[in-house]
Amino acid sequence: MKIRDKVAVVTGAASGMGKAIATLYAKNGAKVIAVDLNETGVQEAVAEIEENGGTATAVAANIAKEEDVQNMIDTAVETYGTLDILVNNAGIMDNMMPAAELTDDLWEKVLSINTTGLMRATRKALTIFLEKESGVIVNMTSSAGLAGSRAGAAYTASKHAVVGYTKNVGFQYAEKGIRCNAIAPGGVNTNIGTTMANPSEFGIERAMSGSGNNPRNGDPEEVAKIALFLASADSDFVNAEVIRADAGWLAY
Repeated sequence: MKIRDKVAVVTGAASGMGKAIATLYAKNGAKVIAVDLNETGVQEAVAEIEENGGTATAVAANIAKEEDVQNMIDTAVETYGTLDILVNNAGIMDNMMPAAELTDDLWEKVLSINTTGLMRATRKALTIFLEKESGVIVNMTSSAGLAGSRAGAAYTASKHAVVGYTKNVGFQYAEKGIRCNAIAPGGVNTNIGTTMANPSEFGIERAMSGSGNNPRNGDPEEVAKIALFLASADSDFVNAEVIRADAGWLAY
């Protein structure tokens, strides 16, 4: 029970890594606000948590909308009295679009969710964390946030931004009892591919050119264990860090 009685908001919690994190957090004693655009999916995730003795509340939200971000944090405080942990996991892919084919609409859509939504959630959470002088933020970046071509231009830019933002927040608020870290997964068996339609033939060829060097894909539960570590007292001395979870892929 590493985070017993802590209150955690987890975005993108209807499936994949977000669901695995919400489930593991609840198993370790946290009260979870599970957030997702997929209302049915997130309600089903919460039902599973409750069936296994955990405590969770479902919130349908589009983190690209400021009012939805405000509501999910407010729901945590109204339901459980406070907020201790924020996991910014929600994200979408970008159809592997290279720069020459990238449209304004796709660029803005990807960054509004992967980067701006994360910023807004963090900004809202910080108002609570600063008053308490304690709090933990776990951001989901990607191997695409550390390498140059694991996805299209927009996704790569959005995840690089998350890396820099994580380090900035972690350092600037380190003396306020607040930690901010990120996880950079490589290939993980999730359904994020469903956020792509008609990927660029050129872009996917270039982005996947190194896929043969990937030792293996991971499972969402493996990433969730890292998220639990970062949320718990086990990682009290870890701050403004990005932890790679890719079976060594980026070492090549």
